[in-house]
Amino acid sequence: MSTSTVIGIDVSKASLDGFVTTGERRLSAANDEAGIRILLGELAEHRGALVVLEATGGYEFAVAAALAQAGFEVAIVNPRQVRDFARALGQLAKTDRIDARVLALFGERMRPESRPLPDAARAALEALVTRRRQLLDMLTAENNRLRLVRDRIVQRSLKRHIAWLERQLHDVDQDLGSSIKQSPLWRAKENLLLSMPGVGTVLSRSLIAQLPELGQLRGKQICALVGVAPLARDSGTHKGRRSVWGGRAALRSVLYMATLSAVRHNPVVRQFHTRLRAAGKPPKVALVACMRKLLLILNAMVRSNQSWNPRIAEA
Repeated sequence: MSTSTVIGIDVSKASLDGFVTTGERRLSAANDEAGIRILLGELAEHRGALVVLEATGGYEFAVAAALAQAGFEVAIVNPRQVRDFARALGQLAKTDRIDARVLALFGERMRPESRPLPDAARAALEALVTRRRQLLDMLTAENNRLRLVRDRIVQRSLKRHIAWLERQLHDVDQDLGSSIKQSPLWRAKENLLLSMPGVGTVLSRSLIAQLPELGQLRGKQICALVGVAPLARDSGTHKGRRSVWGGRAALRSVLYMATLSAVRHNPVVRQFHTRLRAAGKPPKVALVACMRKLLLILNAMVRSNQSWNPRIAEA
């Protein structure tokens, strides 16, 4: 087992470029089944080492799963963190070979935590949630175009496409429901989440698919994962305004929409929002605070395996 070795792999749609800190070896292979097998053979002597990859929107999943199955520690990191690290090193040029080396150095010095990869069922559920969001984005865009277009031929084309997208959205919703029902654990978790006023199936299924850590981490940690934890911007005597950023943006968008509903229909969240506004908090600040409170309550519910109870939530 090679625990001191760190391997950086730059992933693109077509290729895998690697850098091994031990011996400063460079590797290259195609990003397909044959290429991944070749890469695993080249890295066999380093089994157990930390492998660092950037999140690339899905191109990294196959090689990451193969590496994890082969006994490597796999860390998939935020590309922005790696670019900031590269700039700190004075490395401004960017190529696949350079990126692989930077990833290896990032892993060697920062030691990002390796997390277990999602199993096939969770990965499929997350893919459905992502597809649902994509269909909604396309529906919104087409409906916006329909409001602006005056040509009848284009209007008919848009209406046909909108109808098709709506059918696709309905099918994805059906598939999501079936996936949840097939797992007793997910079904119980969804019922638990849905017991809270203001939480619907979109949020519950997004949380199950995209936030498996819910109920397993402390409140501050779960808020940081989603990106609703306020981050300080202080320097010396200057006290900057706290802001939220980073985290899982797609999940944060769903949480935002659910919070709009909770502010109206959930008594605890509504009272919290009213108190913040009465104290002079700007509308957006108050809403983000409610997002955080909603997430904290859900995290506590899952951790304790207790359905919605306003008395507990107010505590």
